[in-house]
Amino acid sequence: MMKYLILATTAAAMMAGCAGKTNTNATGGEEKAIPVKVITLETRHVDRSVDYTASLEADEQVYYAPASPGRIERIHVEVGDRVRAGQVLVEMDKTQLVQAEVQLQNLETEYQRAEALLKTNSISRQAYDAIVTQREVASTNVRFLKENTRLLAPFDGVITGRYFEAGEMYAGAPAGGAPKASIVRVEKINPLKALVNMTEELYPVMREGLPVELKASAYPDRVHAGKVSIVYPTIDRTSRTFTVEVRVPNDDRTLRPGMFGTINFFVGSADAIIVPALAVLKLQGSNVRYVFLNDKGKARRVEVTLGKRFEDQVEIISDKIKAGDQLVCVGQARLVDGTALEITR
Repeated sequence: MMKYLILATTAAAMMAGCAGKTNTNATGGEEKAIPVKVITLETRHVDRSVDYTASLEADEQVYYAPASPGRIERIHVEVGDRVRAGQVLVEMDKTQLVQAEVQLQNLETEYQRAEALLKTNSISRQAYDAIVTQREVASTNVRFLKENTRLLAPFDGVITGRYFEAGEMYAGAPAGGAPKASIVRVEKINPLKALVNMTEELYPVMREGLPVELKASAYPDRVHAGKVSIVYPTIDRTSRTFTVEVRVPNDDRTLRPGMFGTINFFVGSADAIIVPALAVLKLQGSNVRYVFLNDKGKARRVEVTLGKRFEDQVEIISDKIKAGDQLVCVGQARLVDGTALEITR
């Protein structure tokens, strides 16, 4: 009898020793607590930013050609040449220009004669006005032909297209437009620009001069600073987006039109909850992210949205998480909603 009493007392003592590491489940059985580590959440003041992808474009682009047909006398540039504003790019046949200049000289002589006759009332006012008009028309024609005989670069840029050779006839702008309607193409590549379609929720914070950072796919380790140059004033009613134009300086000419990259827009600052990236789990087969909180010794699963990343930490966004909550940061992979927790150091 004494033997049975000792065994019963020993069993009761063992059950009491294990009481801190087990819990009773819904069926009356014992549920083993999972050892985890937790951190107490705090808020940090961080810069808010959003990322959009876009292709770079030339700041200005001109398909250059004369306004009237003619023979191309000389082309001074090749594709890839850098040009300065005012530099001669193309020279056309000068026959029409020479004829117009001769006509203007004759009219200048007639105009001077008419001026002298008018002083002595030897010419009618009507005849004098006719000569003045002819002189003005001839002068305008000479200016027009000069502009279309020597084609000058409209800005500093790069020749990105050449579509004719010296000696060929330029027949004017055919149907179909550029590049068939041009002799050369000039592009301004410093700065470059990008057009970005942004969701309407960001319209209140977008403004001219807002700083941006560009990371081109061709140079993933370089950051190019730029700024918003234009915020388009309307929102597309179908896509619910609006367009923003960004300009990025390109002093060293490393960037090129057509390059693809990611543009980061700084849209303000706010308080945020930053956690170790490893504490955030992803539901397999989906893009759902979630974390576990310690809720009175039980695991509480909370879905979150990821914000800005800071090396090995990430911002989490959820209206069910606040500063002061305890986040499971070690052992979370073994948990399900409602699992009993054993908090360890």
